Amino acid sequence: MNSTFRPAWWLPGAHLQTVWSAVCRPPPLLERRRERLWLADGDFLDLDWHGPAAPETPLVVVLHGLSGSSSSLYVLGLQQRLAAQAWASVAVNWRGCSGEPNRLPRSYHSGVSEDLAAVLAHLHSLRPLAPLYAVGYSLGGNVLLKHLGESAANCLLQGAVAVSVPFRLDQCADRMALGLSRVYQAHFMRALVGSLHDKQQRFRHEGQHAHLAALQGLGSLKGLQTFWQFDGRFTAPLHGYADAQDYYRRASSRYFLGAIRVPTLLIQAADDPFVFSRSLPEPHELAAGTQLELHAHGGHVGFIEGSPRRPAYYLERRIPEWLSRL
Repeated sequence: MNSTFRPAWWLPGAHLQTVWSAVCRPPPLLERRRERLWLADGDFLDLDWHGPAAPETPLVVVLHGLSGSSSSLYVLGLQQRLAAQAWASVAVNWRGCSGEPNRLPRSYHSGVSEDLAAVLAHLHSLRPLAPLYAVGYSLGGNVLLKHLGESAANCLLQGAVAVSVPFRLDQCADRMALGLSRVYQAHFMRALVGSLHDKQQRFRHEGQHAHLAALQGLGSLKGLQTFWQFDGRFTAPLHGYADAQDYYRRASSRYFLGAIRVPTLLIQAADDPFVFSRSLPEPHELAAGTQLELHAHGGHVGFIEGSPRRPAYYLERRIPEWLSRL
């Protein structure tokens, strides 16, 4: 199979690779069917289906990254390409990411593998004859790898791909506070704080006083500039962690890699502006069925090739091809 990635000459550097699609790519137009999956704690996830509905058709679960959604361009592009090879896909919106705030004070985070497990169990019950695969990007990739390690030989998946994974959340938080990566950090802080503000407004409007008090009791939304600050004040206490350090240690996928028993492809760029090179796993940390494909360039969930007139998307070529050969 062709795993050769030739970075677009007209997008020199990691930052242009990282941001070009979000700024310049026309969104793929897909007809999708939305399903609401109710979770055991009374909250919900919205799932967006695309492709064939035959019971034996291979089905790919697609997991977006931080502040993304099922409408992220890399999600739409992959779903479109999978349908072209007659595969079905379902894009997961993490809690609160589908355009409607979720019902609980808690939200999603980089270690929320219990929600992924619920999705996979639901899909397996709906289509027990369908080969089931998963693809995760960035935060979604971290969640996916954590679940693969936790479930080990009992995993419902037959294959998985994780792209631009942070691996070590503490080191990623440090990396995002350096240089031009602070621009991305500021973008994420605005999105995360804005989401919490909207949720508080909804709780206030609906008279959900206990939920509102739970959020307000964690402190002010003002002055949050780094991941360490946000995760220490909100992510950790909302999701059962002692503090940011505890969250980063228990949720980082690097510590789960050795237990994976499903064929897994990791696609990373050495110039990823979100991830230190030292955060990448060493060969001895990987399970026998895991392959690390490390490219010199590509940025963070970038991997753009082709010409300015006809840009191409390596991930949308490589991922379906690799999955189809399992």
